[in-house]
Amino acid sequence: MSTSIFVAGAAGAIGIRLSRLLVARQYHVTGTTRSKDRAEVLRKIGVEPVLVDAFDAQALAESVAKAQPEVVIHQLTDLSGGFDAAHAKETRARNAHIRREGTANLIRAALQAGARRMVAQSIAWMYCAGKPPYRESDPLMCGAEGDTAISLAGVKALETQVLNTPGLEGVVLRYGSLYGPGTANAKPQRPSAVHVDSAAYAAMLAAERGAPGIYNIAEPGGEVDSGKAQRELGWSADFRLDEVKAGVW
Repeated sequence: MSTSIFVAGAAGAIGIRLSRLLVARQYHVTGTTRSKDRAEVLRKIGVEPVLVDAFDAQALAESVAKAQPEVVIHQLTDLSGGFDAAHAKETRARNAHIRREGTANLIRAALQAGARRMVAQSIAWMYCAGKPPYRESDPLMCGAEGDTAISLAGVKALETQVLNTPGLEGVVLRYGSLYGPGTANAKPQRPSAVHVDSAAYAAMLAAERGAPGIYNIAEPGGEVDSGKAQRELGWSADFRLDEVKAGVW
């Protein structure tokens, strides 16, 4: 019987590509979405879709319990408002909310279902200003204000819960700015960037190996050091989904 993995946010930019990787790796994948149309997309690529809202704690717990996963992967975000000037404040607030409350609900569900490990998505551009490249042990932003403070509070809430829940192996992936299919950017836009395919690859690797803790996931030469992920997870920023089709791994 194949290992069961539960992907919360399976139809998102990273989630859909991660789901393809996991299916190709012969895992039994259950993935959440709030969209019936996206549920059908998940079904077509071999994922067992679940229509559930992360803020519905009871429904989420029932869905995770039914899947009986060994690993839960947290790719939940709420970017539906976009980041244009008119909606940026609202989007930041919604995303911080899902990082606080959605994470709490998912952790409770994972524990109740007997999952041993959780891999969660965070961000790599919240380090205190200093001398780059920043490493995982460096402090997060000091004295953040306004909308940035809202985002930072959400990030801290997510990371604290995932890393400090007894009985759960917590892994946090601090992603650089995403680019590639399904994202807002065709090419890198920040000093620390990561292609969506290699971001998904990092999550798959973290489900399989590596000590609990934090890992930077960004391309070399930027503001963060991803050497830990390369050494301990075997991650490469060069990975693309075409390698799956070609049977490279």
